[in-house]
Amino acid sequence: MRFAVATIITTLPFFVAGVPQPAKHRGTTIPLFQLSSLVHADKNVKFEALNSHIALTTAKILRGFDNFEKNTGASHPFAVKGALKRHFGALPMTSLSDRWFGIISVGTPPRNFATLLDTGSSDLILPGIDCDDSCDGHALYDPEASLTSVDLSEPFNAEFMNGDSAFGGQYIDNVTMAGLTATRQTLGAAVHYSQGFHFLGDGLVGMAFQVMSRYNQSPFFQTLVTEGQTDEPVFAFSFAAPRPELYIGGTNPDMYTGDFTWTPVAQPGYWQVNIDTIVGNGQNVLTNVAGIIDTGTALIHGPPSDVAALYAAIGAIPFPLSQGFYSFPCNAVPSVSFTFGGTSFPVTAFNMGYFGIRGQCVGVVVAGTVRESPICSPFWVIGTGFLSSVYTAFDLSNECVGFAMLA
Repeated sequence: MRFAVATIITTLPFFVAGVPQPAKHRGTTIPLFQLSSLVHADKNVKFEALNSHIALTTAKILRGFDNFEKNTGASHPFAVKGALKRHFGALPMTSLSDRWFGIISVGTPPRNFATLLDTGSSDLILPGIDCDDSCDGHALYDPEASLTSVDLSEPFNAEFMNGDSAFGGQYIDNVTMAGLTATRQTLGAAVHYSQGFHFLGDGLVGMAFQVMSRYNQSPFFQTLVTEGQTDEPVFAFSFAAPRPELYIGGTNPDMYTGDFTWTPVAQPGYWQVNIDTIVGNGQNVLTNVAGIIDTGTALIHGPPSDVAALYAAIGAIPFPLSQGFYSFPCNAVPSVSFTFGGTSFPVTAFNMGYFGIRGQCVGVVVAGTVRESPICSPFWVIGTGFLSSVYTAFDLSNECVGFAMLA
C-alpha cells in the first residue's frame, strides 16, 4: 500500500519555510516522521519488510562502493574484489519501513518534497515531471517551472544490484530545508523509479561525503556549509519520541544530556568509525570493528560470523524462516551495548518485537547478507536500531561523529 505523501506534506506546513531565506542561521530544527514500520501495531514483526530492508541496504552499500571507485579510481577499502559484479537476484521490495523523512522545498517558486534523510548515501534524487507512471503518487520536480533551475545536460543512473534503479537528468537548483537554502545544489530528476524507490517518500537527501556521490558533486549539507548558511559544519539527529528531529548547524542542547563522545571518521566517504567493543550480557564479544553510521538504515547489520558470535554470547538462536535473524524469549531480552571512543552506549531498542505466537522475540542486529552472499569485507552498518538510543552529531569539518545520551 502506498502512503499519501502529499497528504503528509499538506498537513505539516510548518515543516518548511515557504520562501528560501538567504540569511545565516545558528541552528535549525527539522521535524522527522515515518511512513511505515517494520512491525505491526501489535508488535508482531513484518519479516517480508525486514528481508526487503536488508536487500535495499545491501544494494545501497554496493552502489556507494561503485561511486567511490568511479570518483577516485580506487576500490573502497571495504569492497570485496568482484562484489559489484555479482548479481544477487531481484528480491521483493515492500517499503522503506522504519526510515525517517523530512521536508525540503526545491525551486523558485518552491515545491515541497518528503525525502529520506540518509547519511549512508550522498545524492539528492527527486521524481521529475517527465517520470513515467512509476512516479505516480509522488510530488514531481519540474525544472522548467523553476526560475532558478539549470539543466546540466548530464544523465544519472542510480542502479542497485538487486535490480532497483532510478535514472534521469541532473540539474542545479535552490534547495531549502526549514529556511536554510543551498542556491546551487545538484540534484537528479528521475524519469523512472523502480519498485524499491516507490516508498522513498518522494525522494532522497544523501548526507555522506562527496566521494560517494554518483554525480561527484557536493551533497546538500556540504553545499549549505560552503555557501555560509550554517555557523557550524555540524548536523545532528534524534530519533527519540516524542520529537524526532534533524538539527542543522550544530547540536540541540534540549535533546541530549552530558558530554559528547567524539570518534574520528577513519575513511571519509561513509561516516565510518571504529567500534571499540560490542558487549552482550556483560561479555566483551567483539573489539575494534569498523562501522558505518547510517541514518537511512533501520537495523544494525553485521558480518555473519560477528553476528553469530554476539547472539551465541547472549543465548539467542537463529530464526529458521528468515536468514540472518535471531530470536530470544521476550521475557528475557538480552543486554547489548556498543562502545565508541571509550564510552559504552546501550541498545535500548534491541527487541524489535515478537513473531508468530507470543513469547519469542527478534533482535535488531541482523547478519548483513543477501542470499548467502557477503556484501563486503567485515564491517558493521549502524542504523537507527542503535541510533534511536543516542543523540548523534556529524561534524563535517573535523570529520568525526559524536554520541551523547538522550535527554
